[in-house]
Amino acid sequence: MLHYVLDELRKVIVSAASSEPLSERQLTGFADKHAWRIPFDTSPRHLAGPGDARHVTHGLAAAGWSAVSDPLSAEIVLRSPDLRHSLQFDPQSATSAWWRLRAEPTDTEPGWYAEFGELVPAEVLAGFTDALIAPPPQQPDPWQPVTSAGWHRDSDGTARSPDAMCHIELRPLSEFSGRSSWHVETCEPGDGQFPGPRIWHAYFDEAVPAHLVGSFLTALADRSPLQRGMYDRTGHYSAVQEPSPLRPQQVVDAHTARIESLRARARSARRQQTKSATTPAQAHTAQPAARR
Repeated sequence: MLHYVLDELRKVIVSAASSEPLSERQLTGFADKHAWRIPFDTSPRHLAGPGDARHVTHGLAAAGWSAVSDPLSAEIVLRSPDLRHSLQFDPQSATSAWWRLRAEPTDTEPGWYAEFGELVPAEVLAGFTDALIAPPPQQPDPWQPVTSAGWHRDSDGTARSPDAMCHIELRPLSEFSGRSSWHVETCEPGDGQFPGPRIWHAYFDEAVPAHLVGSFLTALADRSPLQRGMYDRTGHYSAVQEPSPLRPQQVVDAHTARIESLRARARSARRQQTKSATTPAQAHTAQPAARR
């Protein structure tokens, strides 16, 4: 079963991770898979299972990210147009982190690192990567979407989902670096105060921008269900699935509309960066001598 899931996941990632910008053929591939599948509303989100990886890779490809890895390797690496950010998918990871995101340091910003486990829902991870492409207009406290969704917030920098299976922690002292970091874990129900086996995890080091963490937590705590096919893998048997009021074509249309929105936002962000880069040069142009 695991080999089948791995092969299917790799297929959808490879289809989106070409060296060319996101094409109509790739969008058609997404449509061909989902147009015939009856969607089921699946909740809560942290138990919905991985879903379709193209929620992540199509968004990045639409923003100009390209594949830089060996196409025959099990590992897939996408890199941003400015070469600062990279996304690595490694189904052979020995640390259970199938997704890794890195940002290289610049003269004004530190580098950072984030990782996500195999069963993190693609739509939740896409909340993070979408915000990386185009930051949200408002950047609230990362805890705000969690508390607004009714999660149990504790005074020691932790929060728990209503079913107590997903746990968020801001650790003031990291075991390895001695600096603050965010840890998210979804685990099976445990015995007393001890959680059961881990289902998936996410980790954000101390330098990950707060708006990216906030966007991930917003997507995670969102009460609206995620759509899964009848035989899709969920994170846990306790996930609730009900026939969705959405038609299959509506699921496809929503994906296409999101991709078009991300493409437009990425273009706008690049125009702003170009404008900002040329403004200082214009400010230093020679001025005519003053009249005496």
